[in-house]
Amino acid sequence: MGDNIMKGGIKKLSIQGFKSIRELKDFELKDLNIIIGANGVGKSNFVQVFRMLMAMSQQNFQKFILERGGADNFLHNGPKATPSIQIGFEFESHSIHAEGSNYYNFELTSTTDERFLIDESRKYVSTSWRSYGSPSEESRLQDQRNETSATGQSNGVGHFVYESISNWIVYHFHDTSSTAPMRRSEIVEDNHKLRHDASNIAPFLLKLKTNNSWRKNYQEIVDAVRLVIPFFDDFRLDVQQLGDAQRVKLSWQQKGSDFPMQPYHLSDGSIRFICLATALLQPFPPSAIVIDEPELGLHPEAIAILAELIQDAAKRTQIILATQSPNLLNEFSIEDIVIANRKDGQSTLERLNRKDFSSWLDSYSVGDLWTKNVIQGGTNHE
Repeated sequence: MGDNIMKGGIKKLSIQGFKSIRELKDFELKDLNIIIGANGVGKSNFVQVFRMLMAMSQQNFQKFILERGGADNFLHNGPKATPSIQIGFEFESHSIHAEGSNYYNFELTSTTDERFLIDESRKYVSTSWRSYGSPSEESRLQDQRNETSATGQSNGVGHFVYESISNWIVYHFHDTSSTAPMRRSEIVEDNHKLRHDASNIAPFLLKLKTNNSWRKNYQEIVDAVRLVIPFFDDFRLDVQQLGDAQRVKLSWQQKGSDFPMQPYHLSDGSIRFICLATALLQPFPPSAIVIDEPELGLHPEAIAILAELIQDAAKRTQIILATQSPNLLNEFSIEDIVIANRKDGQSTLERLNRKDFSSWLDSYSVGDLWTKNVIQGGTNHE
């Protein structure tokens, strides 16, 4: 990306006709967004919007749709009730030439073979909308990555939108089984960025450990892990020559021993926390980090430390996080919380306001208010 522009966060998001979300108009996203709600109210559907955009930016959209049941499964109440899906983003950007917002909208129209056609457009501030071309099966986001502005700089609107969306990551560290990718070895060259499932966490950590510019970030990750796993000393990350490839896995050592511990020696909660700490403390974070239920398998003390890492990361990138943990909510301000509910068969999202709960917050934490259903995010029997 050109030096005269930097990626901004998502200012507003509009969704119409996507799964349980019938209509969400100009919903404001801040640096830190903690989404709470009961099972089935639509938190995961909101997160899936970001997964879908990632697939679009990688020209992997149709595979994403078909693997999840086809187009009809994405339309709110099916194709008879909802003929198409409309989604729009407003991004904040700063340029030496101008300041303002970039906009990206697209419409998904279902076809008879359970696919979608994508109709995309974009605009900048007061300019008119510009189409990406005729509807297509795969997104044209990637085609715009080299778009230049009128000044000849590589900072056109299409370029900016592609860079922002392609740089999102929806992290998903739920699979910590014995065959999970994070417990297996990976080639040392796979270290450019931490993958969504942490399959390359070993080479990524090795890159941070051996690069003087990022050694500070590596040490912060180690220090965070030591707070949660007191017997943990440091990562070993031994490189092995396997055939023509050099591979590394998440080997480590415990305090008072030089015996090389292996990934299978880590509990599910321990290895999940290592992945979370690495994602949140990395020196070059994505433009947005999205995580669904990061508290799974973590001890309450680890959840408190995780909250500190989340708050620190939100100073450097945009955080969108879905949770059901009262313990995690206790660590955040009421203004950070977005409540997901279900009403009349559709999902709603609403950011909380401190003045609505000021009399309660003197005596109760945010997690307490949710548990007591003062913050109304419990099961809704329609």
